[in-house]
Amino acid sequence: QVQFVESGGGLVQPGGSLRLSCAASGNIFRVLNMGWYRQVPGNQREFVARITAGGSTNYADFVKGRFTISRDNAKNTVYLQMNSLKPEDTAVYYCNAPMSGSPWGQGTQVTVSL
Repeated sequence: QVQFVESGGGLVQPGGSLRLSCAASGNIFRVLNMGWYRQVPGNQREFVARITAGGSTNYADFVKGRFTISRDNAKNTVYLQMNSLKPEDTAVYYCNAPMSGSPWGQGTQVTVSL
């Protein structure tokens, strides 16, 4: 199993930007497909973005054109650059490797508000 530690969340005004980071343990990060997800209390966790081991990306429709996922295999880290943030982006953001069976981390809170 791989463990993940998310960071970079915070309070930002609508239209602002944040960059989230997710550090992974172990030495298999470079072969993992990685994803970002988010959850609002009372709702199910939802998919936000994914990057494959080869660098291909795909996004949920509600973040296309605003969010960018990237990875640095040398640092065992995946990033989520979030621009043009909206109040509805407020959530706890998590990263994980789909289908890996790895546990979820603690997430990082993103709050978009005036």
